[in-house]
Amino acid sequence: MTAPLPATDYIALAGEIKRWARELGFADAGIAGTHLGDDELHLQRWLDDGHHGEMEYMARHGSKRSRPAELEPGTLRVISVRMDYVPPGTRNAWDVIHDPTAGYVARYALGRDYHKLMRHRLQKLAERIHAAIGDFGYRAYVDSAPVLEKALARNAGMGWIGKHTVLINRRAGSYFFLGELYTDLPLPADEPASAHCGSCRRCIDICPTQAIVAPYRLDARRCISYLTIELKGSIPEELRAPIGNRIFGCDDCQLICPWNKFAQEAVEPDFAPRHSLDGAKLVELFSWSEEEFLKRTEGMAIRRTGYQGWLRNIAVALGNAPHSTEVRQALQARAEHASPLVREHVAWALTRQSS
Repeated sequence: MTAPLPATDYIALAGEIKRWARELGFADAGIAGTHLGDDELHLQRWLDDGHHGEMEYMARHGSKRSRPAELEPGTLRVISVRMDYVPPGTRNAWDVIHDPTAGYVARYALGRDYHKLMRHRLQKLAERIHAAIGDFGYRAYVDSAPVLEKALARNAGMGWIGKHTVLINRRAGSYFFLGELYTDLPLPADEPASAHCGSCRRCIDICPTQAIVAPYRLDARRCISYLTIELKGSIPEELRAPIGNRIFGCDDCQLICPWNKFAQEAVEPDFAPRHSLDGAKLVELFSWSEEEFLKRTEGMAIRRTGYQGWLRNIAVALGNAPHSTEVRQALQARAEHASPLVREHVAWALTRQSS
């Protein structure tokens, strides 16, 4: 156990915080200041362009998202952490995408929801700091408040924001979660990471729905992750075919990124795929009752889409699947579903199957 510091040496404390973070299971940690002026302007332009779609919460909190001290008064520094999420043994993502009878689930969502797990570990980190220096002000966030987590992580030296708007670490790719500990400690800030995308535009070119409308500009209204998770209504018809078999989220822009040859496997066993969701058959998933859906997705991010959204997404994927009696029968079994949303997408899929 670390002995309390008689007079706080913030340089030494910063080093200890990073070591404690790794001991708690985080892959990395860094420290950022609170100035996000350029990022605030970028966010406002994105909102003004309407690229957030129905995600009204992105505009709801004003400048609190880009000014940490407004969200948590007294904040001087942000301790940013990351945690790798693709465990060993997970079915190859491209193999699933190229199997039109299987449902593709974004790799981050295959196992336990990361929010509570990471927030609990951030609390443990705060307790270690308290044990060393006594009382201090802090608050932990894991995608649970208006926080510009990628910008803060970049400023903490943990990676740069790529052209697909995802954070990339040159030693670990981009398959990781982020979390933050806002604090009133005057810790030395790390140097921001420099960008290394160069002239590469593979992520832009591969996007199935062309949602990356320019380098570093994502129109969420076209993004498959938005369409299959955040959007609660009907998926625009012109975007249904490009979705393919992606039923919850999309990883194409990350899968094609050359930096992910350095991606690290997760060490957290709770991130292991549940219910063979790293490549389960669409027909099987479409047969789940609401009770089965709620039971099998308990404690998972997939719950976010809701049961109707789950059926909507799979109906689209079945409409994109090879023609077969099995697929048509599965769709016909849901043709009179109580939800108008589900019925609409099933009808579209049946039309595709019969054409």
